[in-house]
Amino acid sequence: MQEIPINHPRYQSLLLRKKISEAHKAGVLAESGMIAHGRGEAFDYLLGEKTIPPAKKAIEVAAAQILLAKNPVISVNGNTAALSAREVVKLSHKSGAKVEINLFYRTPERLDKIESILRKNGARKVLGTNNEEHLHLKGLEGPRSIVSAEGIHSADVVLVPLEDGDRAEALIANNKTVITIDLNLTLTYGP
Repeated sequence: MQEIPINHPRYQSLLLRKKISEAHKAGVLAESGMIAHGRGEAFDYLLGEKTIPPAKKAIEVAAAQILLAKNPVISVNGNTAALSAREVVKLSHKSGAKVEINLFYRTPERLDKIESILRKNGARKVLGTNNEEHLHLKGLEGPRSIVSAEGIHSADVVLVPLEDGDRAEALIANNKTVITIDLNLTLTYGP
């Protein structure tokens, strides 16, 4: 793949695209994950590629929610693993939050690859893997309803990147506070 010139006005954006493309080729990211990234990137362009003041305030609220939680969980999908595995693990270590893989396009191979990425970045324990029993989250259909008993199922606060809404609604209905990060905005919802 062609090297990205460091002086390109969209250098950081192009680096992220490259990571997304490589993750898809490696089988970590579902094809639709590339679309999800593009959707967020387009919105970021509209905002001028900066974190807006309301988002900064929401980030502070989200951090407080995680720190005050009894059982916080960080939900990881392919995009999160590809772009910010190191940051997820760092947040987990600093906050005590558990890390759980939760995928819409769930396959045993993707679970193994994402678990491997998280462990290579220092995760001590990863939930939602092929090696544990799972429960189904009440009120949610499909593969994302498959959750860890120790993680999302018993969590009081769940950090969910790239949320489409149905999972957030189900989590809230199950008395969980939900923090979503999407389109350069952090939102916190509670039961």
